[in-house]
Amino acid sequence: MPLKALSPVLAGLLLAGCAGMSSPPPHESAPPPPRVENQADCGAERVQDRVGREYSESLEASIREESGAAAVRVIRPGEAVTLDHRPDRLNVRLDDDDIISEIDCG
Repeated sequence: MPLKALSPVLAGLLLAGCAGMSSPPPHESAPPPPRVENQADCGAERVQDRVGREYSESLEASIREESGAAAVRVIRPGEAVTLDHRPDRLNVRLDDDDIISEIDCG
C-alpha cells in the first residue's frame, strides 16, 4: 500500500481513538469560608461607637472589656500583620493621626 493511501487511514484511526477519550472534569474551587454574621464572635458590633475617636491605651482597654474579644490587635498604616483569620480577635485600625478608622473581627 503506498504511503499516500496509508496517511488518511492512520489519521482516521487516531481520530477514532481520541473520540472515546473524555476530558477531565472542570476544576472546582473550594467553597468560601463561612461568613461570620454580625461579627458576633469578637464583639465588634458593640464597640462601633469608638470609630472616629483618637486611640489611647485606656480606650483600647475599654474596647477590649466591652467587646469581650479574646484578643485585640491595633493596626497602624503600613504596619505588617499576619493574614490568619481569628474570629475571636478584634482588629482596631488606625489612620495616620491615630484616629480609629475601622473596628472588625479577624
